Amino acid sequence: MKKIRLTVEDIFEIPTAVIYNPDEFKSLESVSIDSRSIPKKGLFIAIKGEKFDGHDFVIYAIENGAVAIMISAEKYENFKEINIPIITVQDTLKALGYVAKIWRHKLNTKIIGITGSTGKTTTKEMLALILNEKFSVNKTIANNNNHIGVPLTIFSTNNSHDVLVAELGTNHFGEIKYTSEILKPNYAIITNIGHSHLEFLKNKRGVLKEKIELFRVASERKGFIFINNDDPLLSRVSKNYKNKLTFGFNSKADVKGKITGYTGDGKPVIQIIYKNNKLNETFSLYGEQSAKNFLAASAVAFKLGLSSKQISNAVKKIKSVDKRLNIKKYSDFILIDDTYNANPDSMKYAIEMLQRIKNYSKKIAVLGDMFELGEEGPAQHKKLAAIINKNKIDAVYTTGSLMKNLNEELAKSEIQTEHFSARDQLKEFLKEKNFKGSVVLVKGSRGMKMEDFVKIIEPGA
Repeated sequence: MKKIRLTVEDIFEIPTAVIYNPDEFKSLESVSIDSRSIPKKGLFIAIKGEKFDGHDFVIYAIENGAVAIMISAEKYENFKEINIPIITVQDTLKALGYVAKIWRHKLNTKIIGITGSTGKTTTKEMLALILNEKFSVNKTIANNNNHIGVPLTIFSTNNSHDVLVAELGTNHFGEIKYTSEILKPNYAIITNIGHSHLEFLKNKRGVLKEKIELFRVASERKGFIFINNDDPLLSRVSKNYKNKLTFGFNSKADVKGKITGYTGDGKPVIQIIYKNNKLNETFSLYGEQSAKNFLAASAVAFKLGLSSKQISNAVKKIKSVDKRLNIKKYSDFILIDDTYNANPDSMKYAIEMLQRIKNYSKKIAVLGDMFELGEEGPAQHKKLAAIINKNKIDAVYTTGSLMKNLNEELAKSEIQTEHFSARDQLKEFLKEKNFKGSVVLVKGSRGMKMEDFVKIIEPGA
């Protein structure tokens, strides 16, 4: 396997780049923005973030093995005595993207790009696990899905990897375009178009406009598109693409899925049919959304040549992603930790799943604000009341200024509800609460830190 190397010629392709000490330059085999962990023959790029400025750690990076550094041109005077190659650029963050594009060009790896309003991380994890039955697979680690994370994911990939499964996130217009043009995917999938990041993307049409950039970039380079036919907005744009495979539960699709039932503890029983391939599985994760994510991952896997048997083998290994519909079973109650994030669609799926777990009859939801909904925020929180009533949830305890809207709406019904304006009040309430014989859902946006309440509810807290 030929290693990927960045040459001095590659560096000159970066706009505004100037190299000092060029005679000392040797080919670079890795790139890092973390001064604490510099891989062998590594380039350290000093990025200025919200909390830290990488320029403050340049010397530390060199001590840890960096053989070249990339810094802002305006900082050069601070480092001109350094005797290893110094690359100056006007903007190190933009340069990070350019370097990633160069690295991507040298990769033979097939790249799958995944985005969507809900389920993209879980779909990424499922797909990587399934494809690992046949290929050497790399994937996005944790939540490295933005303008910094996508380049880092590219740098973590080399030609020993047959496939890279990469996640792309966004909350502003232009972000998917930027990261997609770095990633240059061979395959692209959008899980769904929902009510996410409405503060900046305005409405579902805005979400589609932003997410669809992944399809555009893949299509322009003759890549392959996977379309969720159950999503009306995505189904509508299907005609724009020739190289495509459709999937869905409720519509005509190339890869057809069906939930044939649920186990007593809420696990979906799934049937998937694609050409001569047929899967019947009791899925290891919970909820309808997990089944939808699995259908999406299976569609990609079938296209990449995996058999039903290989996909079935992988199903047994699939585990829930931390803080995403993570079911915790105790002796006399069940706790659903879905605290990683929240939007109206994922909140709906979680509430529906709460109702489907039949082991215990009492259903309780502890809910925090959904962020980034802009002017839609109060209305979207109120709308949850209809979902909660439909699914016959027994008690709802809320916190956060936006969730007060839900509490007021629920007060019109017979559901037991209580709002806590202070987090400490909710903590004290939960400490005293007896959850015996209950299924308890805890969910809210990342900034609400709802995992703090999970810790209180867990036995032994």
